[in-house]
Amino acid sequence: MLNEQEKSSDNQNKTKETVENGDIINTDDVSQKSDKKNKHNKNKSNNQSAANVPPQPSTSKDSTEAMHIDLKRALDRLQLKSATMGIGTGIDQPKSHEDALKKKYDFWETQPVPNLKEADPPADLNAPIHPPMEPEKIPKECLNLPSGFQWVSLNLNEVDSEEMFELYALLAENYVEDDDNMFRFNYSREFLHWVLQAPGWNPDWFVGVRVYKPDQKKKGKLVGFISAIPSTIRVYDKVLETVEINFLCVHKKLRSKRMAPVLISEITRRVRLKGIFQALYTAGVFLPKPIATCRYYHRSLNPKKLIEVGFSHLTRNMTIPRTVKLYRLPEQPKLSGLRQFERNDIKQVQTLMNKYMEQFDLVPLFSEEEMAHWLLPRTDVVDSYVIEVNLFFLYKNKHLTFSLFQRTNEENNDKEIIGFFSFYILPSTVMDHKQYKEIRAAYSFYNVPSEHCPLLNLMQDALIIAKNTNLDVFNALNQRDNEVFLKELKFGEGDGNLHYYLFNWKCPPMKPEKVGVVLQ
Repeated sequence: MLNEQEKSSDNQNKTKETVENGDIINTDDVSQKSDKKNKHNKNKSNNQSAANVPPQPSTSKDSTEAMHIDLKRALDRLQLKSATMGIGTGIDQPKSHEDALKKKYDFWETQPVPNLKEADPPADLNAPIHPPMEPEKIPKECLNLPSGFQWVSLNLNEVDSEEMFELYALLAENYVEDDDNMFRFNYSREFLHWVLQAPGWNPDWFVGVRVYKPDQKKKGKLVGFISAIPSTIRVYDKVLETVEINFLCVHKKLRSKRMAPVLISEITRRVRLKGIFQALYTAGVFLPKPIATCRYYHRSLNPKKLIEVGFSHLTRNMTIPRTVKLYRLPEQPKLSGLRQFERNDIKQVQTLMNKYMEQFDLVPLFSEEEMAHWLLPRTDVVDSYVIEVNLFFLYKNKHLTFSLFQRTNEENNDKEIIGFFSFYILPSTVMDHKQYKEIRAAYSFYNVPSEHCPLLNLMQDALIIAKNTNLDVFNALNQRDNEVFLKELKFGEGDGNLHYYLFNWKCPPMKPEKVGVVLQ
């Protein structure tokens, strides 16, 4: 077996050969794009105010299950969480271990990842596949690209920077869309800035590829991108300094031209130069080899709109009024002491979260700075709430009731945070519709229940707040304790899986309920 340096050098040579010998498209085909389309991508859709809805009624089991099936089909048309990682159509991509065994992985077989045909590691194995490389053995120069292509490090410091607009356009046009070209993920510039400017970010880890002609005075078009951000995680009992890999995207006209392995190899080289040799990433396709697999669940908040834009459809014997009634929520949140998360809450929530996360096997270890960055509310990006009560209260948990009786005397007016929930917001553009321009989706982020504040109660209020802030659908993974609320709150199971991967790390696989980390 080659050692890591030999594998790295061999793989770089292989990658160079594959790209240069592949049928790389004429650069003119990629460069000639309408400026009007890029200008259009800079515009933001205005949000409509949410209407109040009556209290939730009882509904029949058959009707609920029928709508779950229909919503599942509709949502899985738009493959959630970049099922093809922005590098292909996904038509022939394996989705299970059985499918993957039939496929040959030329690139991944050169990388320090578990082999698909290997048995699962024993329970006591939790270690790197290869030790850290010596600094002098890590290549200092970028991988070679064919003539007409150039490496760049994007300047994404500001939301309104020129290169942030370019990245937004690349992702909007090439990252993920449904098979019928009716809906397309719309990562806003504000969202991208939030995800990519995490504490400790490195400008060299925003890796782009431009296409250009030698006589071209202006810089070439951005046709490829991959990013890494620093992250401290715990895997079972080991704490790792890693990076999260995200937004791997290749222009549609360069698909199947072997650019994705080049981007992965280049970001790996750059991260190694900083002394980091592990990475965490997710994908909807089955690669060698997941450490965990979760499934998305979907909860309709605005079924009438979803039906009108063609995102969902009425099932047999269902009407729009009946469907609206089926998913109706209370007008206002039910939990006493509910308020938006503030900077002064960080230490309390951090303590609460650290305690809650002890029961899981793949979790983030947030510093106070990271807590502030990831969880403080940002308009149309992320929203977070706490439940804060006086120390004396009476807890009651029957049929989603939660009663708090607070002392009024000043000497016992101390307050404590007993629960927390958050979700991030990711819209999808609706193509060619007269009335609606986008579908607004919430994704469950980090939630922290306690013995005094059950997760079911927290998530019902999360749904109500999401509905009242004009969001159309709420998505959640079956990770952590989420199974507690999925069925009860009328989430429908999706068809697609989200696989979690660790680069250069081998450990036993874990069940979804043991996964605690969320990647956007």
